[in-house]
Amino acid sequence: MEAVFDTLKYFDKLKAAGFTEEQAKVHAETLRELVDSTLATKRDLKELELRLIIRLGGIVITCTTILGVLQLFFGR
Repeated sequence: MEAVFDTLKYFDKLKAAGFTEEQAKVHAETLRELVDSTLATKRDLKELELRLIIRLGGIVITCTTILGVLQLFFGR
């Protein structure tokens, strides 16, 4: 999985702001879990794009087939 959130950098910033080590650790881990579970990565978006391309291709093929059949039966 891609690194989306720099936990160590965030931890260091919390420590510099006066958080205890334990507070900073728990806060950074909790935020990392939230980010990992809710944000889409570039890879996630690329996989979605490929699935949509495949699905749309299927729709185009189906519509083309239906139009061809209709033309055979009702064409002039």
